[in-house]
Amino acid sequence: MIHIITKNRPVKLFVGIAAFFVANALIAECIGGKIFSLEGIFGVKPANISLFGQTGLSFSLTCGVLLWPLEFIITDIVNEYYGPKAVKRISYTAVILISYAFLMFYASMSTPPAGWWIGSKADQGIPDMQAAYSGIFGQGMWIILGSLVAFMVSQLIDVFVFHKIKKVTGEKKVWLRATGSTLVSQLVDSFIVLAIAFKLGNDWSWSKVIAIGCVNYMYKFSMAIILTPVLLFVEKRIEAYLGHETAMKMKREAMGEESDGFDNIPAAG
Repeated sequence: MIHIITKNRPVKLFVGIAAFFVANALIAECIGGKIFSLEGIFGVKPANISLFGQTGLSFSLTCGVLLWPLEFIITDIVNEYYGPKAVKRISYTAVILISYAFLMFYASMSTPPAGWWIGSKADQGIPDMQAAYSGIFGQGMWIILGSLVAFMVSQLIDVFVFHKIKKVTGEKKVWLRATGSTLVSQLVDSFIVLAIAFKLGNDWSWSKVIAIGCVNYMYKFSMAIILTPVLLFVEKRIEAYLGHETAMKMKREAMGEESDGFDNIPAAG
């Protein structure tokens, strides 16, 4: 059976994509505790946006958003070639492994620190390494819950919208179904995570949730448009790797409701 993985190009491609998808999602969750200024990257003043009674809003974003747009590109690629069952498979895998990682983070924070280690970085401005460690890895449970629920729901919506558009456009206009599904799923993602993590978890007002959600979505909307050429480039590289005939067959199989993108695909070493 091992030759199916080592010799079959569609299977090898799926394994590689799935591994990158899960790793990317896990990294995004791990680095999400830092908030950065988008305006600061470009050396401009904060946007100072006013929405829904909230003033002074700027593009202060979690570092996780640097990687999440890639997840939706990968989702669309898997959708295109392997179908919705494959997207659900890698999404469930990512959620399970992210949950496992957070359990391990909390377990590691609960272990008693060595006395000499606590002040080992004091000369670098970190007087308490245990507090620093817990601050980095100890994201609140509401944030973790909100992030995981938003991720799973947005993935399922992306799959649904992608295939609805594909049934209308057929094999043409991959940019439309990929970008369209991402724009819809990212809209849902932006508000679910805030509603769970900060409305339920921190008692934010709905006006604050909606205002910050809109600002976050402005960034995600822009990234979805900007990254569309990347999706088209990757699709061309995949077709070159698989061969035109195999790629077209996979796309047809992926449109089948019960297909997982591997049905009747010939091995190609």
